[in-house]
Amino acid sequence: MDFQEIYSEFQPRILHYLSRMMGPEEAEDVAQEVFEKVNRSLDGFKGQSKLSTWIYRIATHTAIDKLRSASFKQSANQATLEEAEVAKDQNTSIGPVQTSVDKEVIRKEMSECVQEYIDRLPPDYSTILILSEIEGFKNREVADILQISLENVKVRLHRARARLKKELDNGCDFYHDEEGTLACDRKPILIQNTQTD
Repeated sequence: MDFQEIYSEFQPRILHYLSRMMGPEEAEDVAQEVFEKVNRSLDGFKGQSKLSTWIYRIATHTAIDKLRSASFKQSANQATLEEAEVAKDQNTSIGPVQTSVDKEVIRKEMSECVQEYIDRLPPDYSTILILSEIEGFKNREVADILQISLENVKVRLHRARARLKKELDNGCDFYHDEEGTLACDRKPILIQNTQTD
């Protein structure tokens, strides 16, 4: 197998996948690390799984290691605080829409909102949701990528979906507008007051 061909075919997909897992800022560096590992390990690839499964497995493990690192957690916490400040200063509610362009904007905002909540989940949950719901892998392929049983995939996926639903319910008020389009308003961020009266 020629590494350059593999790189050309899979690099855009892996970069997109990693961007969903950890954000575009980190994804470029991690993608580079993934393909360095693929290049080093290519001679040892026996073909016991599909090439795509093997590459996604390397990407997933590399990303999870990065997500669990102390330096990533610290920078992610700082970014979350900054985002909360921006959200507090902006009016993020979505009002009635008139045109298809407005509907597309709403759809994009909803997608970004859901992605934001997926990003907040523990790595095991966010990874399985991204592989299954966003990347479109079948449960058997997810099991091969994560090297877990099919039954474990089903259980983890069920728990991840339930956790995501709970997080979305806590953070957003969903409703259908006048035209029947699903929309949401973010609930205000509650900042606890530690002072006593």
